[in-house]
Amino acid sequence: MATIAVESRGGRSERGPWAARRAEEIARRLDDPGLLAFALNGVFMQSFERAGLAPRRDATGAELIALAARHGLVAFEVLGHLIRLQARSALGDFAAADRHAAAADRLGERHERPLVGVFTAWYRALREAATGQADEAGAEAAYRDAAARLDGAGMPGLERGLLPLALLCLRVERGRPAPTDEDLDWGPYAPWARPLVLLAQDRRAEAAAALRTVPEPPRDLLLEALWCLTGRAAIAVGDQETIACARAALAPAAAELAGAGSGLLTLGPVSRHLADLAEALR
Repeated sequence: MATIAVESRGGRSERGPWAARRAEEIARRLDDPGLLAFALNGVFMQSFERAGLAPRRDATGAELIALAARHGLVAFEVLGHLIRLQARSALGDFAAADRHAAAADRLGERHERPLVGVFTAWYRALREAATGQADEAGAEAAYRDAAARLDGAGMPGLERGLLPLALLCLRVERGRPAPTDEDLDWGPYAPWARPLVLLAQDRRAEAAAALRTVPEPPRDLLLEALWCLTGRAAIAVGDQETIACARAALAPAAAELAGAGSGLLTLGPVSRHLADLAEALR
């Protein structure tokens, strides 16, 4: 059940959430710490059925840290800190997120887990962008430095398209047009980037057509970010139906920073996007 929950992450079937709940119930009954930790990973993976669930993920991460620390489950203790890093970032609590990043780094160094540093480097780039610690050029440089750490890290699913997406979010958050470099590889994020790229090229009709083909975002860590990108494009082309959909989808996350729950990037406060969407519906 836990394996089904983990492997079906991001989907829209009810099978994944059901499997996560079932795995957690069984693991708690069996009182097996390792099994419960794995089941909680499944619970985390299935906690994206809608926007605004950072508090729920934060609670899962807290339990995972406590459980793993008691029983010497290092990999799950690291995971718990990364989950809380993401959740606290989404909630704009960077002081707490910093503590979890430091704890994850310590565990990574002590137990020779170099990939931990890849995630914390991305988090620190996100923090610079979100808190205004760096201007746009500085934030872009931080993202590029973090992306360089992905080279050879063995995470192609994370590597492809992530840097262009982060730079797009940085520009959109600051009211600037999308990057239009022809050599940018948007990877799996191309459908959400394309309308904004076309708008930056003054191809409004094509952007409107591209927006009509954009799918609903996967139910994962980038759910809010991709809905915000969809919403910005919809506002620009006056697509009232998509504006309404984006507003409804984002409403539960009004207290969060868009995209920051990924621990990778952000488009600023969801509340600001919601205000712009509401204004565009008038």
